[in-house]
Order: sequence, then C-alpha cells, then structure tokens
Amino acid sequence: MTKAEVITKISDKTGIQKDDVTQTIEAFFKVVKDSMSEGENIYVRGFGSFINKKRAKKIARNISKNTAIVIDEHYIPAFKPSKVFIEKIKNSKKIKELAPQD
Repeated sequence: MTKAEVITKISDKTGIQKDDVTQTIEAFFKVVKDSMSEGENIYVRGFGSFINKKRAKKIARNISKNTAIVIDEHYIPAFKPSKVFIEKIKNSKKIKELAPQD
C-alpha cells in the first residue's frame, strides 16, 4: 500500500478532505523525522515505537578491493511494533491465507 492509498483510505473512512489528510500525514512524518534526528524516541500506545538503534563500531571487508574498512558507531531508525499490533497480525485470517503452506 502506498502513501497515496493510505491517504485515500483515511479520507474515505473519516470524511475529511484528502488535502487535509495529506497535510496531517506529512506533518506526522516530519515530526517523527525531526524528533528522531534530535535523539528522541516516539511511543504510540497500542501501535509501536519509533526508536533510534545504536550500531556498534565494526570492521567490514570491501571484497572488490580486498581491504578492511572501519564503520564507526552510528544510529539507525527502527520501528518496534507493540504486543497488541503483533497479536493482531498473528491472528489475521488474511495473512494466514497468504502464507505458503508446507
């Protein structure tokens, strides 16, 4: 599902104009990006957490040049779904229909 499809679905369910939904969604994404870039995590009860994960310093290999390179300690954005969200997906009949049968 694309962002445009999400906006359409929200607009249809709420009766709010697509332009207003678009502005709200864009504002939400901006708040998430700005807050996380300042080191803040965002917790949405019943949905999940947008967190900054710390990656330790490590040595990697550049296989084309056969050299070692150092990757410094850094942070990456991550999403951790809540238990409620996880259970909803686990118990979804649609997901079970899509899963390959062994």
